[in-house]
Amino acid sequence: MSRPETLSRAQARRVALAAQGFCDPPHTVPTLRTLQRTVERTGVLQVDSVNVLQRAHYMPLYARMGPYETSLLPRAAERPPRRLVEYWAHVQALMPVELWPVMAHRMADYRERRGKWGGGDDPALAARLLAEVTARGASTARDLDDGAPKESGHWGWNWSQARRGLDYLYSSGQLAIAGRTRSFEVVYDLPERVLPAAVLAQPTPTRVEADVELVRRAAASHGVASVRCLADYYRMGTRPTAAAVEVLVETGELTPVRVEGWARPAYLHHAARLPRRVPARTVLSPFDPVVWLRERTEALFDFHYRIEIYVPAHRRVHGYYVLPFLLGDRLVARVDLKADRTTGLLLVPGAFAEPTATETSPGESVLHLAAELRRLAGWLGLHDVVVGDRGDLAAPLAVALRAGAQTLPPP
Repeated sequence: MSRPETLSRAQARRVALAAQGFCDPPHTVPTLRTLQRTVERTGVLQVDSVNVLQRAHYMPLYARMGPYETSLLPRAAERPPRRLVEYWAHVQALMPVELWPVMAHRMADYRERRGKWGGGDDPALAARLLAEVTARGASTARDLDDGAPKESGHWGWNWSQARRGLDYLYSSGQLAIAGRTRSFEVVYDLPERVLPAAVLAQPTPTRVEADVELVRRAAASHGVASVRCLADYYRMGTRPTAAAVEVLVETGELTPVRVEGWARPAYLHHAARLPRRVPARTVLSPFDPVVWLRERTEALFDFHYRIEIYVPAHRRVHGYYVLPFLLGDRLVARVDLKADRTTGLLLVPGAFAEPTATETSPGESVLHLAAELRRLAGWLGLHDVVVGDRGDLAAPLAVALRAGAQTLPPP
């Protein structure tokens, strides 16, 4: 791609979506190699416990790879040779194992602060927990919680002292996450029993080198981005991010550009692609990197998006677990979704057209959305899709689904 000085909003969208892997050629049957290629694009996979549809870290892979065997992800993250490991990389996230040394300074900061929220303030307990895990092997907080008093009030969680101590040991790098149980409990172990020896043998970069590497990766995943966008990707401060951007501009890895409608300066990654079209048709998790930073989502797609999980039901605008629908390079609709595993149904309580997506006709969007929801239901092992009555797309979507499968050209 030649280095333009100015990008239109449409061009910036296509650059961003290509960087996220939406233009990669599909594999007929996604494999572990497909998963690795996808994570190279997204950089990390945000982990979240909400399971009303599918857990958050599985969804960005589906959006880019299509239906895949979900056992691929625990295989990559929980079995040797591990390719992914959980850490506080964006928020809680699966990241490539080679980022472990890059996170060493973040771990040191958490150690000094006694954890992410300052909760690991009992050195004797931390030492006992570390000794227990060393002796016992991989363990959950439940395994190690021998009646330690619990308290509520931390964002509604009820954390035992053992859980708080383990979180401190994990965030400070003294323990690593070996996996999760079927009930989503974290399993902790020593880093040397979780991470490949070659990774642990890598030298620790300086703090400046680590900042540059994280911004380099964020820039590759974004394609085009402001300093604010780049800082958010790995949850860095603005100053170290701006300093790293200066280094990457000097080396030629980033080029300053203007993006139509953006108030802030933007930077184009040297390997960014500007495709003529983006052949995407998928729903996006609320925790997909494309919509992480809401102001970026608005600047690129003119799409105002907020998660309403924690909003009282009577105050929700669109629903509990609402996913944007990506068609081509536009977010053309949003759907409230729930996997009812008891009945085997994909429930759609609400479906809403996006008034700003004027390039795509509502009728065409509905047909594509129906096709996507059938595909999603099949991947989730559900046998039918049932649409409720909320939203302007609900009635036409129900009609399109009743009409059955249709052969649609690529978007």
